[in-house]
Amino acid sequence: MTVTTDLVSYEDALASYDPVMGLEVHVELGTRTKMFCGCSTALGADANAQTCPTCLGLPGSLPVVNATGVESAIKIGLALNCEIAEWCRFARKNYFYPDMPKNFQTSQYDEPIAFDGYLDVQLEDGEVFRVEIERAHMEEDTGKSTHVGGATGRIHGASHSLLDYNRAGIPLIEIVTKPIEGAGERAPEVAKAYVAELREVIKSLGVSEARMDQGQMRCDVNLSLRPNGTKEFGTRSETKNVNSLRSVERAARFEIQRHAAVLSTGGTIVQETRHFHEDDGSTTSGRIKDNAEDYRYFPEPDLVPVAPAREWVEELRAALPEMPRVRRNRLREEWGVTEHDMQSMLNAGAVDPIVATIDAGAPADQARKWWMGELARSANEQGKALDELAITPAQVARVAALVAAGDLNDKLARQVIEGVLAGEGDPDTVVEKRGLKVVSDEGALTAAVEEAIAGNQAIADKIRGGKVAAAGALVGAVMKATRGQADAARVKELILEKLGVEG
Repeated sequence: MTVTTDLVSYEDALASYDPVMGLEVHVELGTRTKMFCGCSTALGADANAQTCPTCLGLPGSLPVVNATGVESAIKIGLALNCEIAEWCRFARKNYFYPDMPKNFQTSQYDEPIAFDGYLDVQLEDGEVFRVEIERAHMEEDTGKSTHVGGATGRIHGASHSLLDYNRAGIPLIEIVTKPIEGAGERAPEVAKAYVAELREVIKSLGVSEARMDQGQMRCDVNLSLRPNGTKEFGTRSETKNVNSLRSVERAARFEIQRHAAVLSTGGTIVQETRHFHEDDGSTTSGRIKDNAEDYRYFPEPDLVPVAPAREWVEELRAALPEMPRVRRNRLREEWGVTEHDMQSMLNAGAVDPIVATIDAGAPADQARKWWMGELARSANEQGKALDELAITPAQVARVAALVAAGDLNDKLARQVIEGVLAGEGDPDTVVEKRGLKVVSDEGALTAAVEEAIAGNQAIADKIRGGKVAAAGALVGAVMKATRGQADAARVKELILEKLGVEG
């Protein structure tokens, strides 16, 4: 869908206006059961197969809080440097929509489980920007609506809608920032960096896979502009359910340009939700944004308050893993790589596979080489994440070991990786089946070298005359004759020996 919207240039927008952002990130927790009932959260079930009277909101059913969901919420709050409430409770957020079977969402309103935190994020040039956290609260997800018969997949223009309540009741944590001020022209970059760092924190805690492409983590981008030099916030728009890091940045950038275009012509910004369009990076109007009072919040009468014991909270704090930014800085120093290199590995999703490959015995430089080279290329071709490839860090480490032992050269190693990815077995099995070992028989190599010299006398004469660089052509001939299974360095040594030339 292509949308035509009047925009001003990004530079002109920033020349007149200061952007203020607020980011609301929903994280789907990886619990085995739903937040308030015992229904499974496993993916792939038939529509409406994982439901019960509680998550369908049937009369007489009563909810029970998922203890693991509460624990996960506390872990997230602690990792985000939040205060953990000594006492909090759930509330009913009332609104009617078909994918909310109870006609209300069980959430938290004025008493969240975690509040007043912050997350430091590192931008691409190394600058660290602090994003302050307003709150992190527990709630439940809605069901899934599928609108059929229209051109856009949205309800407008559809002939009918299908509802699947398997997702209704899955635990969510909503993390809300305080207004993000002072980012200026870097506001879109800050938004992207914050969501990226938050995703890494969530993954490190083991509470969610945080796969944005699968809806396990999604971001609402709130944005407003105010004239430069003023303090009062402008009217905000809220771009809903943005599901990739690149899209978070694009949505913020587009809204800055759109708001500036409206304001510069004397127009008024409407407080509304907006839809983001991946194809062209634009947003379009959704609905007028409700205020909190429109939801008629009131305390959930069927759930007791949550009062986590201080001892339990401190136990969870002590058990937190090393935070991602601290870990990355440690690894960067250990590996001797630049900030840019580490950012590239992070963007590729390669840090954890590289660490696991090193743990399996590979040198750090070799682990980085294969994951950021051949394997990144394969993942890109297949449209997969690195950790979805059909190869394990231990198998990559084995390939590196075979190269180090001289049994494979880089060309053969790439063929071995190709075989492993194709399901032909582990590296040693692929080597055996494909006959890929380096030719190490000196007699066979010598014969191949002599044959190459005999067939290329003009080149041999150049080498004898002192043009050692010309040996590359003879090396190539030998590699071709051995199907790439010779050690190129050893081949060159033999060529120069036969021709009586010092390397």
